[in-house]
Amino acid sequence: MTSRNSDLPYWIVLSQVDGVGPKTFFHLLKLFSSVKKVWGAKEGEFRAKKVPKLVKEAIFEARNKVDPTTILADLNNKNVQVTAFFEKNYPKNLKTIYDPPPVLYFKGILTDQDDLAVAVVGSRKMSSYGREVTEKIVEGLVGAGIIIVSGLARGVDGCAHKSAILAGGRTLAVLGCGVDIIYPPEHRQLYDQVIKNGAVVSEFPLGTPATSGNFPARNRIISGLSLGVVVTEAASDSGSLITADCALEQNREVFAVPGGINSPQSVGTLDLIKSGAKLTSSVNDILEELQIEARFKKLEARKILPESKEEETILKILENEQKHVDQIVRESKLEASKVISTLSVMELSGKVRQHSSGVYSQTK
Repeated sequence: MTSRNSDLPYWIVLSQVDGVGPKTFFHLLKLFSSVKKVWGAKEGEFRAKKVPKLVKEAIFEARNKVDPTTILADLNNKNVQVTAFFEKNYPKNLKTIYDPPPVLYFKGILTDQDDLAVAVVGSRKMSSYGREVTEKIVEGLVGAGIIIVSGLARGVDGCAHKSAILAGGRTLAVLGCGVDIIYPPEHRQLYDQVIKNGAVVSEFPLGTPATSGNFPARNRIISGLSLGVVVTEAASDSGSLITADCALEQNREVFAVPGGINSPQSVGTLDLIKSGAKLTSSVNDILEELQIEARFKKLEARKILPESKEEETILKILENEQKHVDQIVRESKLEASKVISTLSVMELSGKVRQHSSGVYSQTK
């Protein structure tokens, strides 16, 4: 592990403190220069830096309940991964929004390819028309190499994830609860499929229930992960319109599929078009507006290049999933000592990342 990762447990525990949202978190980081110093600060230091009393007391209270030295092991035992804003595998698109989550929990794998993501969202009460256009848009985006982001909700969100998987693509599901909670519960199978074909992600700590107050924050991550947001169907009060508003605030493109003027499920999308969203009748409308071909060329240029045959073999083994060093030895048919030494060099050069207990993945 690199020296920077020694701060990761403190990023996790501080981000879990009640009353320390992203804005407060990064303000504290600026004041103290490191999150570890924030966590260990004394009364006088908080007073000198004019930290609000409620924030200071919340941090003091959290110190008595949470142990930073065990937090990573606890997450690992629950098969949950975590990345922080300073780490290389933190989604690059998400770094550009004005209030990025300091920490992101996830199950599955995050990759560089996720930079080329588009969100597809819409009504929970999906009509047959909504299903048809969602399937068509998603299939076309996946065919163009685009990652599909949505919220695992009923209706259009669930359809978007399913369509991406059926088309052989990757998909990211952003939750309004902890990643250890499946909501809605009837999406248990879909939840598992998303993990196998992408990742479920959340900024909320494990055990956080799905409450209505969490979803606006969740929606800003859906749009933040994406180059643009496509609303395929939405009523006038649809939560997907909040995602579209987040996209506009984050300087993302907003696309809306028109529907029948007499359909309640199309009122939201028609209003979006009136407000300046790009009227979308085909996948090409999205690909052209986002200049996807040029973005693919930039992504290709960033690909990790191996410096030896051993590195090439290991990178190929870790291409799509993280693996334990023992499994890498078996699959590579290299001597264990050679695999370990090569992994050490690759970690120092930023090509691979060690998670815990000898588990490695490509650095994305």
